[in-house]
Amino acid sequence: MAGSGTAHLRDHDENVVLSVRNLVVEYPGPAGQRVYAVSDVSFDAVRGETIGLVGESGCGKSSVAKAIMQLPAPTSGSVEFEGVNVVGLKGKALRRQRRKMQMIFQDPISSLNPLRKVKDIIAEGLRIHDGRSKEEVAARTQEMIERVGLDPHTAPDRRPHEFSGGQCQRISIARAMVLDPEVIVCDEPVSALDVSVQAQIMNLLHDMKERYQITMVFIAHDLAVVKNLSDRIVVMYLGKICEIGTSDGLFSAPAHPYTRALAQSIPEPDPEAPILKAALTGDLPSPLNPPSGCRFRTRCPMAQDRCAAEEPAIREVRPGRFVACHFPIDEPALV
Repeated sequence: MAGSGTAHLRDHDENVVLSVRNLVVEYPGPAGQRVYAVSDVSFDAVRGETIGLVGESGCGKSSVAKAIMQLPAPTSGSVEFEGVNVVGLKGKALRRQRRKMQMIFQDPISSLNPLRKVKDIIAEGLRIHDGRSKEEVAARTQEMIERVGLDPHTAPDRRPHEFSGGQCQRISIARAMVLDPEVIVCDEPVSALDVSVQAQIMNLLHDMKERYQITMVFIAHDLAVVKNLSDRIVVMYLGKICEIGTSDGLFSAPAHPYTRALAQSIPEPDPEAPILKAALTGDLPSPLNPPSGCRFRTRCPMAQDRCAAEEPAIREVRPGRFVACHFPIDEPALV
């Protein structure tokens, strides 16, 4: 999979709120090597849209999330929020932008300060950014505690260790939402939770999105979760994008071999369903030394010589469907 290009990006006059362009994230590796976590990734989101980012563990999803929030800043590339490139901003300029861009982390317990009370955790952003009186901060904090479904009488004065994982994630959502952000980055917010609790948190995020018209980047490796919440999905593999399309269309008719393998791996909730052969074999290559050409070629059943010699560019193969593959599945002619 995996190509570069910006053919899938939309014009700014389409009300684009978040635009990630040519994002590169590299980390120091052993013996002076470099870990190529994200390599030339671009996508955008219009106001009120949810972009789903999916792929196997190690594909670079969380690195993209942290780079958007400058935690830390990317190696290169740009992250534009309402036309302002936040890469390189520091001090007050960065804090002004972060007020409008909030993040919900993967581990709901370790992302909360264990020594602070819930009301102080949620109110911290208001005290830093908002300039409200103590009474206004307390009222807004209490409102958000109720809004996320926690007990407004007992929760405020308790500490994170007194709550379950699902309740801690509700606290994290309240902390993110209390500032009325325009963009929320959710880095696998339900992966550490029980299945029954996952549904509750997903419903809460959906309600928050609809109520406040938030633009959301939702990251997960659970395809069923992403499909239900996202308007548009970006499929990643080993630091690159392989396919972009609408939630329904992408999994009902995948155009990239990797997307097809992911779609086939979604379990059927039917005990009578036959056990299928593994859709994807082999291990993910090392990000220290990614394959030449198409990075998915070492596991692709359709790979040919061209795939090793030439990296595929992202191109439109169906209306609204963009794929980085030399030999997409059932490619129809554009009309």
